Amino acid sequence: MSTTAIFGAGVMGETLVSGLIRSGREPGDLIVTGRTPDKVNALAERYGVRALSNAEAAELADTLVLCVKPQDMTGLLDELRDHVAPGNTVVSLAAGITTELLESRLPEGTSVVRVMPNTPALVDQGMAGISPGRHCTEEHLAEAEALLSSCGKVVRLAEKHLDAVTAISGSGPAYIFYVVEAMIEAGVVLGLPRATSTELVVQTLYGAATMLKETGEHPTVLREQVSSPGGTTVAALRQLDDHKVRAAFVTAIEAAAARSKQLASGQG
Repeated sequence: MSTTAIFGAGVMGETLVSGLIRSGREPGDLIVTGRTPDKVNALAERYGVRALSNAEAAELADTLVLCVKPQDMTGLLDELRDHVAPGNTVVSLAAGITTELLESRLPEGTSVVRVMPNTPALVDQGMAGISPGRHCTEEHLAEAEALLSSCGKVVRLAEKHLDAVTAISGSGPAYIFYVVEAMIEAGVVLGLPRATSTELVVQTLYGAATMLKETGEHPTVLREQVSSPGGTTVAALRQLDDHKVRAAFVTAIEAAAARSKQLASGQG
């Protein structure tokens, strides 16, 4: 079995380690590295994986998964470049770091895959977008896909679409949490205990998401099923339309995509 090294022992690094082990990978085939020895050693002990230095991990690994913060990426690439062998796959999960930048700091011809993950990967319900670099083969892309599939769904697309993926699924959980906060607050305003309001909203969200996924119905159809003529739901939806909530969502997501593009082009 190939050896996978995960550089960065933060939340995403640990999520991948635990997901890979749950999906059947041998802990002995996994290596973790990180800047905080205590954190890396705790991770290694918890999952039975190896903890090594960046250079040692890169030397041994067939697949190198870069889970560091964008601002730490160039330093890490400088450390790794002399240890990346032909045929290795380099998978980057850093927002705003282009495959072009990665390729420019790694040996000529290195196979690079860029990934935009999201936080529901923590509960094996992630949604990741993956894009191949110039030298990426089908085999290397499949390797990255298998890696991310251990903690959710994966979609392949051209790198030009990753700003949109960042804006929709990368940042998306925050929009959902924002709506949930507002609904819970409304329940409290209407006199419900906060715990009860929270339970009602969270289960309603979970149920609605499950219906969307399992029925395959268009959201408009499902919404209309709840909206009796002259009833409570249409009264609420009319207020949302009057406040241009739908347009606000589109504008917000466009702003997130524009910011993603700005970060990728090196503007702070």
